[in-house]
Amino acid sequence: MTGSAEREGQALNSLAALLSGSVADAIRAARGFAGGVYLRSSSPELLRLAVLAGLPGQLFRGWWRMPLDRPFPAADSHRLGMEVLLTDATETMRRYPQLAAGLPFQFGSLYVPVVGASSSFGVLTVLRPSASDATDVLPDRDRMTAVAENLGAALSILEKDGAEVVWDGEPMCVRPPVEGLPRRYAGRFTWDPVTGEVTGDDALWALLGTGAGASPRTPQALTHTLALDDPHVLLAALHETAAGRPPAHPLPVHTVNGGLRLLELWTSGNALVPPYAVGGAVVDPGPGSAADSAADLLPEGVFALDRLGLITYVNPRAAELLGRPRPELLGRPLWQAVPWLNQPSYEDHLRGALLSPDPVHFQVARPSGGRRTPAAAHGDTWLTMSVYPGPGSLTCKLIPMGRVADTTEAPEAAPLHGRPVANGSGITEPTTGITATALYRPVVLAMALTEAVTARQVSETVMRELLPAFGGRRLAIYLLQDRRLYLAWETGFPQGFLAPFDGVGLDAKLPGVETLTTGRPLFFESMPQLAAAYPGIPLDATEGARAFLPLIASGRPVGSCILGFDRSRGFSTEERSVLTALTGLIAQALERARRYDSEAALARGLQEALLPHRLSSHPQVETAGRYLSGTKGMDVGGDWYDVVEAGDALALVIGDVQGHGVQAAATMGQLRSAVRAFALSDHPPDEVMSHTNRLLIDLDPGQFASCCYVRLDPVTGVARAARAGHPQPLLRHPDGRTELLDLPGGVVLGVAPRARYPVTDLLLEPDAVLALYTDGLVERAGADIDDGIEKIRATLSRAGTPHARPGASSLSGTADLLTAEARQATERPDDIALLLTTRRSTREVRQ
Repeated sequence: MTGSAEREGQALNSLAALLSGSVADAIRAARGFAGGVYLRSSSPELLRLAVLAGLPGQLFRGWWRMPLDRPFPAADSHRLGMEVLLTDATETMRRYPQLAAGLPFQFGSLYVPVVGASSSFGVLTVLRPSASDATDVLPDRDRMTAVAENLGAALSILEKDGAEVVWDGEPMCVRPPVEGLPRRYAGRFTWDPVTGEVTGDDALWALLGTGAGASPRTPQALTHTLALDDPHVLLAALHETAAGRPPAHPLPVHTVNGGLRLLELWTSGNALVPPYAVGGAVVDPGPGSAADSAADLLPEGVFALDRLGLITYVNPRAAELLGRPRPELLGRPLWQAVPWLNQPSYEDHLRGALLSPDPVHFQVARPSGGRRTPAAAHGDTWLTMSVYPGPGSLTCKLIPMGRVADTTEAPEAAPLHGRPVANGSGITEPTTGITATALYRPVVLAMALTEAVTARQVSETVMRELLPAFGGRRLAIYLLQDRRLYLAWETGFPQGFLAPFDGVGLDAKLPGVETLTTGRPLFFESMPQLAAAYPGIPLDATEGARAFLPLIASGRPVGSCILGFDRSRGFSTEERSVLTALTGLIAQALERARRYDSEAALARGLQEALLPHRLSSHPQVETAGRYLSGTKGMDVGGDWYDVVEAGDALALVIGDVQGHGVQAAATMGQLRSAVRAFALSDHPPDEVMSHTNRLLIDLDPGQFASCCYVRLDPVTGVARAARAGHPQPLLRHPDGRTELLDLPGGVVLGVAPRARYPVTDLLLEPDAVLALYTDGLVERAGADIDDGIEKIRATLSRAGTPHARPGASSLSGTADLLTAEARQATERPDDIALLLTTRRSTREVRQ
């Protein structure tokens, strides 16, 4: 590892340890059962879940990414810098219906922004039991706010020391804080990685069959004693924990007498940077209590999970019903040890048990041949599974229902609700089909689609909501135009694979075409099944299932959608119905988006017609203007800039009409015409502002406008400026020094009939640059406008230097440099106007 990479690794370890500790403190402070921290990422519009404590990450993958434009409490807390308190499910549904639809369970939650001296880092969140009154939670909120403030201060120190405080990977899933030793602990030890010494208690040495005097004093000796099969794995876990990355789950170990134990590791001590002291406890997961011994004798299957989904106890009957020996189940996550339980409908129930105090009951089908499918086939065993939540674990009970017969009748043990029946394809499945996934995913997607305006936003919403709901990894959306299907969006497919299918006609024998022309969804449980139905069709993988879905809105064909899975799988009647219903919603949203795109193009054309196509020029003056429209909403804006001949001078003008829409654009056109007329008459700057102000008041459009007017003498460089509530200009001197000017000004136009606009004299030297801009260039959600101005000032100062981007030395290149970040942003909440002016030297003019 290079020195730079090593430093980056140490910084990441310090960040991970700091975040994990703060989440544990927040859970204690807010009396919660789970929590986490969202941290800013390399993408400015996205938070990522960095730490998740007390919940299995596998079941909450849909919440790993948090776009800041989503109506969720974590996004609001970060964007607005405010605390969000949701006392119960009712309050959550009222204020954040999308969150309540995605997690329709009984719990409360707290969200507190993590802010440093000059940065907003992310959000601490804690899930807690429901409360009847918000006043009961206020002390918890205050304690949690103190934790967030301490975390913000610590992150500021890390950032000041050169560490990059961002998170771009998957979350660390850690155990929730536990007061005291774990239950049924069999021994405890600590390891100091600096001295290399291991110390343990008497219970540990008794467990290892050695006395305290003959105890192992090194980590190598300890791991060889605890992990007889592979001590290197345990030794690596000790070193990872010392680096600040303790394992998310306890590690299975075997003692000298052959008994199975679990080893829990954590960082301890007061070190601020790695290596940290390591604490460990050996836990007995077996029948170490009278209750467990009794559970071993029950005729029902009983097993227990901790809050990270790790199996900590299994009685013999449960091992038999799950189809795995007890040693292969203990100490492993449920979805790894029992992969056929890794289905969206089952995961819904487990989420409910983790987030609410009420037990859940549902039916599961154990595949007879080890197939991983939500549909039960002939010979599969049906089980009723009950999950009972506890403070630190889940207790699960399994009762056999019988085996699926060849007829449509259910076994006697199966209740009518959830009865297995045979469908037309010969695959037997339960009739219920109405799980939490079926109920809330359409609601979440429908609400999100109402906020999606453009076709791109619709496609992003589908990718974000539809793929996680069904475990898909690939998505393609084709839109119909002139009887051909054109690729509008893709994710997950090999690069270039879909290119040959772009623009295919409706006569092509392809599943994506036929699903639209017939209006019938096509489901293929494996790639061989797809190849058999369409011989010779190119395949992007050797295995996996595919769903081809028609996009039809109010009887009109819109396009088709392809949903791809990495593994072969079946599609239950429930899933087919839900997917068909969802594609109807998607088609309507895409049809609406296409109309929006057409109307938006027309509106933008109108707006561009109102802006100047040619700026007045002078041999000694160079100007460069840029205009970027906002991307949110279809309304045109009221930003404008202009350069007008004013006698023997040039008038430099920039303005911004309040609001958006046709009225704002119309007002902008009137003001631009008025300012041009007053400038052509060579009125002084203060009179131009006063006359325009009175005109706007007389027009009474119900709007006001900001404006900055500068009259520049091209020969002498003397400039006279007046300002009406507009952002202060920037001036870059010939030596590169750049300052924010302090021009006294009057109120915005259209407010006070007798407003006065003082005039300030400036000198624009040759090669100096004057920058006029509207607030859209410097304003960012959740950030101080002064920070935005400082960022533009620094960029303008660098432009034209040897370190600037190629091409930035020209005025046009400088304008591109100043607007580069805004042009690359997918979302611009406001319009942006920029006008740069410089004077050429006399020598340049003569040349």
